[in-house]
This record gives sequence, C-alpha cells and structure tokens, in this order.
Amino acid sequence: MQATQFFKCLSDETRLKTILLILHEEELCVCELTEALKESQPKVSRHLAQLKNLSLLEARRQSQWMYYRLNRELPEWTLSVLETTLKAQKDSIQQYLDNLCCMGDRPVRVANCCD
Repeated sequence: MQATQFFKCLSDETRLKTILLILHEEELCVCELTEALKESQPKVSRHLAQLKNLSLLEARRQSQWMYYRLNRELPEWTLSVLETTLKAQKDSIQQYLDNLCCMGDRPVRVANCCD
C-alpha cells in the first residue's frame, strides 16, 4: 500500500471515524456503524467499500450481517499510524462509541458494549 493512497483515503472524516471505530471495537457490522455515525446505510456502505478496495478492511458475512475488521495483512506502519491516531483522537470518537452503547439488539457483540 502506498502512503499517498492511505492518507488520501483517511482524509475523509467519515472514513477516518469508521476505521477508528473498527480499530477500537475490533469488528463492526454495517448496522452498528450506521447507528454509531448516525449516517445512512448507503453512505456508510460506500465508504466501507472504499476502505475495503484499498485493502484496509476485510469483510465476512454471518447470516444477514456483513462484518468489517482491519485487514490482518496491513503493513506494520499503517497499524502504527492508526493506533497512534486512535490514542490521540479517542475523545473525538467517544460520542460514536456512546451511540454504539445505546444501540439495542447489537449483533454478536452485545456483551462487549462499553468496554
């Protein structure tokens, strides 16, 4: 992955928030992201597709849900940048984490909410 592509992709606020939420939670489905970000499903899905096309995310299907997590084969430098950004910007995504905690009927991860 080229640094230019990586940083250009993350220059969009929705994509940056999305990837930081996924990094924090380890894995999220589209419905969780739409609830956390308070954005429409088509908008969230479009941004997820861009992140996946750049190989930042990988997806898996479980029943009717599509779950996204960081690509396990990301270069170490990209993980380092993302982890540093999450630590430095934790307060900026807290409201989105709070939205997740208020979500009823979260798929699979209900027990881990608000950790």
